[in-house]
Amino acid sequence: MKLFTRCTPEEAGIASSSICDMIAELQEHRVPMHSLLLARDDRLFFEGYYAPFAPGQLHRMFSVSKSFTSLAIGLLERDGMISLDDPIIKYFPEYTPEHPHPWLAQMTIREMLRMQTCYSSTTYKVDMTSNWVESFFTTQPSHPSGSFFLYDTSSSHTMCALVEKLTGKPILSYLKDAVLREIGFSEHSYFVKDPFGTSMGGSGLVAEPMDLLLVGSLLLNGGRTPDGRALLPGAYLSQACALQTATAPGPSPEESCGYGYQFWRISHNGFACYGMGGQYLICLPDQRLLCVTTADTQEYKGANQMIFHALYRHILPGLSDAPLAPDENAYKKLLTVRSTLSLPVTEGALSSPLVRKVHGVCYCMEGAPEVLGKCMLSFDENGVSGTLSYTLNGEWATLPFGLGELRECRFPGYHERCVCSGAWAEPDLFCLDCQLIGECVGRVHFQFRFAGDEVRVRMSKTEETYYNEYRGFLTGTAVK
Repeated sequence: MKLFTRCTPEEAGIASSSICDMIAELQEHRVPMHSLLLARDDRLFFEGYYAPFAPGQLHRMFSVSKSFTSLAIGLLERDGMISLDDPIIKYFPEYTPEHPHPWLAQMTIREMLRMQTCYSSTTYKVDMTSNWVESFFTTQPSHPSGSFFLYDTSSSHTMCALVEKLTGKPILSYLKDAVLREIGFSEHSYFVKDPFGTSMGGSGLVAEPMDLLLVGSLLLNGGRTPDGRALLPGAYLSQACALQTATAPGPSPEESCGYGYQFWRISHNGFACYGMGGQYLICLPDQRLLCVTTADTQEYKGANQMIFHALYRHILPGLSDAPLAPDENAYKKLLTVRSTLSLPVTEGALSSPLVRKVHGVCYCMEGAPEVLGKCMLSFDENGVSGTLSYTLNGEWATLPFGLGELRECRFPGYHERCVCSGAWAEPDLFCLDCQLIGECVGRVHFQFRFAGDEVRVRMSKTEETYYNEYRGFLTGTAVK
């Protein structure tokens, strides 16, 4: 089924120039966007991707996954397989202690949906080598459930395990069979699994941005398709997307508006699916508006709120219930802006007087570390690209990078897609940034400070779980 028709912004009641202004504001603040989709009344009026991202590509959605877990729980309740007021220990006797703590024993699925568990944080992060689901039943509770909102990804993960246990299917297969395939959700989408085989219901969804927009259409329409077929239980959705618990004071204005059943309440009487790093499905029923973003804001404080501000400042005020007069010039400008969207490159000078001196020089690091035991920077004659070569567990690896532009490659050891660019922040300081754009989302940074025959290296990373070996400081000397 085709849920969306395409139209110009003016046909949807918004000026093309307003979208240009929204994009310009995000660029001005250097918010590292990956995609932006806007739809109204089941009409898609803008779809833009920041190169090298493109339509049809998968993206890690992180905690947007929680909302999908909620939808699956709603289907189980509709079909009489569970009650939201069931205690969760009823379904996992194999993990429940013989004499469970009373606070654990009384915790219900409804409380888990509301993030009102008996835990103060995600249980499996204490020891990620032990069974993640089991940890939810063996961790010492900190307070009675149903008391306070405390963001707990292990709650979502355990509810996902419940879905998979009762249906005998991976959660996304269950959702596709029941709902998602009907709306054209991508077949190549998937959930990352934990080390013990359970889909990561709190953070594992990998899907297309368009997939989120399709789900958003169902949410705004009470679980129904445009032709009136009920695919999701409307009664459950009305509770899931409504205010169930207070979240103030939150870390940002949008995270202080309250929480439903694994959905966030937001300003303007809206609700949203939230994912770390700027993965959003924003639903504004009063304006009949949907906005999907993917991004990597992990190292930009306040950037998530900037996305909401840009939407509210430039799109909402100009919305009209009637189509606007065509504006060919503004629409052509918008198309031009869309065609030039790209991930940011490293800021700085593209060359330095030191280039000739350090080009091709092999530096040997003190202590012979497993990562960057030896390294060498090479720059091409045209000044538009280069290569970092370094030893990784005794073997040579390479990271090609652009100067003033991006170079795509696979990150050594992980084989994740990434785009790399470099620049001279100072005449003796070269910075190389690698943006991870595969199943992992984040950045790995290298800084090289040259002084005579010596190089000092700083490595850092923002990716959540892996790449930990790319952190720290090294000192090396040129090999004569």
